[in-house]
Amino acid sequence: QVQLAESGGALVQAGGSLRLSCAASGRSFNQYFMGWFRQAPGKERALVAFSWWGGGSPYYADSVKGRFTISRDNAKNTVYLQMNSLKPEDTAVYYCAASKNSGLGTYDYWGQGTQVTVSS
Repeated sequence: QVQLAESGGALVQAGGSLRLSCAASGRSFNQYFMGWFRQAPGKERALVAFSWWGGGSPYYADSVKGRFTISRDNAKNTVYLQMNSLKPEDTAVYYCAASKNSGLGTYDYWGQGTQVTVSS
């Protein structure tokens, strides 16, 4: 059974940092686009960042450029999201997801999410 399990969400003060992890099991995601999404209360889920197994520049939403960094360890089947200079507007449930075909298209597998709350 394919599973993506996020961890690392927490309550943090504005200006602080968190690192989210997403551990994949059930299959190898080495050749998948791996993405992070977030959904704030009352808002639609939005793409935050994604990376491709083959390398190249990761994609970041404008709202997180320069503050968030996505990385992956294919050997561990794990993807990370380092979040620095956190703002209250970063408060959301964060999800990791895997796509076979496109980082900007439909994602095939999803985790259950981890809550990030940034206090002002």
